[in-house]
Amino acid sequence: MRWSLKPKPDPNNVSHLQQALGVSTSIAELLAQRQIKNYAQAKDFFRPELTQLHDPFLMKDMDLAVARIKTAIATNERIMVYGDYDVDGTTSVALMSSYLLSLYPHITTYIPDRYAEGYGVSYKGIDFADDNEISLIIALDCGIKAIEKVTYAKEKGIDFIICDHHRPGEQIPNAIAVLDPKRIDCNYPYKELCGCGVGFKLIQAYHSTLQADFNDIIPFLDLVATAIGADIVPITGENRTLAFYGLQVINKQPRPGFKALIAQTKKQELSITDVVFMIAPRINAAGRMKHGLHAVELLTETDYPTAINFAKAIENYNTDRKEADKKITKEALQQIEENNETEQFSTVVYHPEWHKGVIGIVASRLTETYYRPTLVFTKSGNKLAASARSVIGYDVYNALEASSEFIEQFGGHKYAAGLTLTEENYPKFKSKFEEVVKAQIDPKLLSPEIEIDQNLDFDQIDAKFYRILKQFAPFGPMNRAPVFMTKNVVDTGYAKTVGADDKHLKCHFKCPQTGITFAGIGFNLGHKLPLLQNQSPVNVVYNLDENEWNGTVSLQLRIKDIKKA
Repeated sequence: MRWSLKPKPDPNNVSHLQQALGVSTSIAELLAQRQIKNYAQAKDFFRPELTQLHDPFLMKDMDLAVARIKTAIATNERIMVYGDYDVDGTTSVALMSSYLLSLYPHITTYIPDRYAEGYGVSYKGIDFADDNEISLIIALDCGIKAIEKVTYAKEKGIDFIICDHHRPGEQIPNAIAVLDPKRIDCNYPYKELCGCGVGFKLIQAYHSTLQADFNDIIPFLDLVATAIGADIVPITGENRTLAFYGLQVINKQPRPGFKALIAQTKKQELSITDVVFMIAPRINAAGRMKHGLHAVELLTETDYPTAINFAKAIENYNTDRKEADKKITKEALQQIEENNETEQFSTVVYHPEWHKGVIGIVASRLTETYYRPTLVFTKSGNKLAASARSVIGYDVYNALEASSEFIEQFGGHKYAAGLTLTEENYPKFKSKFEEVVKAQIDPKLLSPEIEIDQNLDFDQIDAKFYRILKQFAPFGPMNRAPVFMTKNVVDTGYAKTVGADDKHLKCHFKCPQTGITFAGIGFNLGHKLPLLQNQSPVNVVYNLDENEWNGTVSLQLRIKDIKKA
């Protein structure tokens, strides 16, 4: 792993923050690194207020979207809420459908089948709307590239409102309204909303026209916070505020579906990280292994005993997902080795029988192993479908664009995307993609980097320091949990490997100068044990967290890496 220490922020800014806030140099530096320059910005960061949310009518087409929904309700039209089968899509559908149902009864939900229909707006979904006399479709977390499908719907007398956050193509669909802050002609001040976030802005706009209390829609923020965490969008600006209040809803007044999922995790209070690693995979498992509508059912259920039954079914899907993921990852790694592709600049693997629902997770696993842009393909009908994942600093969406002569359809983000192509084009695409990545990528991006916020001595760590640090949460992209480095520490002699196959490392570090000690745990760092023997001095990189044991809570180092001093 490459270690890189972030540059020191402007000392004048640090000094000003220290005096204005009465905090240590270390805390002031961490704030300055997050572009905080004064008391007012620090107050907004530590105490986000819902009044900080932008006016939803700043988003292009918002007035048109609200007007069309009002017309639909006034004239008794049937409305279909359409969204994808991943967490962002299913939470969006749960959000929009449950809000509209609180005002109006003629609401239908639709999630495309991952296998029969694939990603995004489908002809089958439009035909379903036509068969059921639905004249308005609100598409969430998809639709920005559905040019032909929106035209097809229009021919059948069906209007579309699109709420998306993916990058548009050259052409915008001919919908009644296209809400997407990434539109070039959209002046909305915050560009990084997830699909569910865009859906919430539509609800916020509509609700405001009813002269209704904003507090009515705060309970929906649990869904928005979950989508923000799962979709790995930056936790800055508006997303940070939405996630902050959404977590409060999850922890204090969870909807029955969340309450049932939390019961499966045995956690008392969830952080955004817990939502990402405990709640989101379970919601995702429904769409991966069965159908995304099961997730929507759970998230919209108002009866807790029924929600418990739904959550149990989803737990079974999650178990199946884990087994499939483990098996396919093993086969994919074997394929890479057998094809002598361990030294390439990209990973592209394919097997016709791999489960389409887990290829995205497998792509992430392969990226962890070989650390390079990765695509995992499987057969989907008479086409091949793939999930793409990238490494930090490399835009896989742009690489797909450069290889698009062999692709039928693609969409996504800088670090995650999906695509389809014909089987005969697979070898040509694989060759082209490797060529593009090789030409574009900076070789240093092919080894994982740990960005270190600052050097920290053990005598700077105390309960007050950690209390302030906790208030930097919720953590995520662009606001990662601070990473510290302490140099020249030694193990006190208690270091050992723990867990299955001795994968993890447990140790107790001491600073020889001050005698201050801290316990540490390093997951998947069991192989680092030899570095700690004979009290050899080491440099350690870590996050700070709390360890609870027999009712006693103490600070510990969550170790990320260790190197010889």
